[in-house]
Amino acid sequence: MKKHLTDFPKLMATPVKAGFPNPAEDAGGTALNLNELVARNPISTYYLKVDGDSMVGAHILPGDIVAVDKSLQPKNGDVVVATVDGEFTLKYLRRDSQKAWLVAANPAYQPIALHEATDAQLWGVVTYTIHKVR
Repeated sequence: MKKHLTDFPKLMATPVKAGFPNPAEDAGGTALNLNELVARNPISTYYLKVDGDSMVGAHILPGDIVAVDKSLQPKNGDVVVATVDGEFTLKYLRRDSQKAWLVAANPAYQPIALHEATDAQLWGVVTYTIHKVR
């Protein structure tokens, strides 16, 4: 079935205040395109559903959706998607001048030393998290 512009969720024209209530000025809004909202580079962006609790300290919870841009050069402190010995993982990237680690945002998990892994690759940088509230 062909999608029409009216089939997509709406992004309201007036932002919501996180302080005192403010009635919305316009109930209309425009069609919401997820790629336009979160993907700076749509061709190189993909989405993954999070499974596991290693990033709960970064407010990335099981069931969340992350937008991952594979065209970005990972920097120290970025949340990245990586493979280590064939397994996908979501962690902070920590680097010093000679070594790199994947570090969880949950103290129950030990850092993974990338310089010691037999097979490790970075697959992209997390740019957004879609988090269910209720």
